[in-house]
Amino acid sequence: MPEFLLDPSTRQAVFLSLQLSGLTTLTLLVIATPLSWWLSKKTSWPRACVSAITSMPIVLPPSVLGFYLLVAMGPNGPIGRLTQEMGLESLNFSFTGLLIGSIVYSLPFAVQPLQNAFESMGKRPLEVAYTLRASPLDTFIHVVLPLAKPGYLTAAVMVFAHTIGEFGVVLMLGGNIPGKTQVISTNIFTHVEAMEYAQAHWLSALMLIFSFFALLALTGLKTKTRDIHV
Repeated sequence: MPEFLLDPSTRQAVFLSLQLSGLTTLTLLVIATPLSWWLSKKTSWPRACVSAITSMPIVLPPSVLGFYLLVAMGPNGPIGRLTQEMGLESLNFSFTGLLIGSIVYSLPFAVQPLQNAFESMGKRPLEVAYTLRASPLDTFIHVVLPLAKPGYLTAAVMVFAHTIGEFGVVLMLGGNIPGKTQVISTNIFTHVEAMEYAQAHWLSALMLIFSFFALLALTGLKTKTRDIHV
């Protein structure tokens, strides 16, 4: 193992990446649950518009999304003015700002798997629960959530993997401040700029291995889910 992987700046970048991905995943699983449940109901114009908005990060260039978030959280933006009035520090170039940007950018990777899971279970389990006089909350907790477990696992893996490899939004919102906003992807960028290709190769190889196992986990989840339905 190269010595530079034990360097404090490298370890800080890895830790920040894991922390950012973990918090983004947990937050999005909470946010996406009611949103996905609502979107899984009958199609309507409001739902179609909300679905399009939540899916926009998939097609928008990260730099575009990062730019508008940068403006919104800046001193003249609505979020920036609100934080100033509350006496809080600027969200730009901070870990909190990175977290907000990651939540927005990875939102569709949580919503779509959960929405698909809710839609695939059909109405029959809900009807059976209602005939047994279960309340809507009990039905959701004891019927819907267990049946949607594969969707939650898929969403968690996709959000975590997508966040840990993000570069454009991270660089726009957080810059590349060691120990504060520098994550693995921007650390690789730093090594390339300094023409330290050996270090960039090692970190890139670790990301490549991580991506492979993340995709392998998703394939396993899909296979297991298909076998259960069969």
